[in-house]
Amino acid sequence: MDAIFKRISVRKYEDRPVEPEKVEKILRAAMAAPSARNQQPWEFFVVTSKETIRELSQCSQYASFLKDAPLAIVPCYRKTGLAAPLYAEIDLSIATEHILLEAAQLGLGTCWMGIAPVRERMDAVNRVLGNPENLEAFALVSCGYPAEERPQQDRYEKSRIHWIR
Repeated sequence: MDAIFKRISVRKYEDRPVEPEKVEKILRAAMAAPSARNQQPWEFFVVTSKETIRELSQCSQYASFLKDAPLAIVPCYRKTGLAAPLYAEIDLSIATEHILLEAAQLGLGTCWMGIAPVRERMDAVNRVLGNPENLEAFALVSCGYPAEERPQQDRYEKSRIHWIR
């Protein structure tokens, strides 16, 4: 899968919307993620409102560039009715990675901004979205057509591999 080796964190976007059919493909990829005991704890907010994106960009000191993205995807998880609640954030991590990879495959750029487990950030995003008590913000993902290109870093380090034979 080429997307794994081409995906980078994009923080600058062209001023053009992401087509709804591409957004659906991205969300289908997210929901194809494995989850503990198949609990599928995810809910996704797709945000195109410039005002709401601006508000979300203020929820973390690391999210200021989000204000210029045409699209934000906010993965959230349910806190109730889960078979394996301690694994909800792990499930969301996998689903969020699927978002990044599918977007890259579709020629889009993304950047994952960590919200969980920092309570202040989670509360701020929950307030912006109007989340009910049983829904928890997990991350912010900016998405759009990249206005920047660069190669991915080669992070392979043979010294970190330990064979047991």
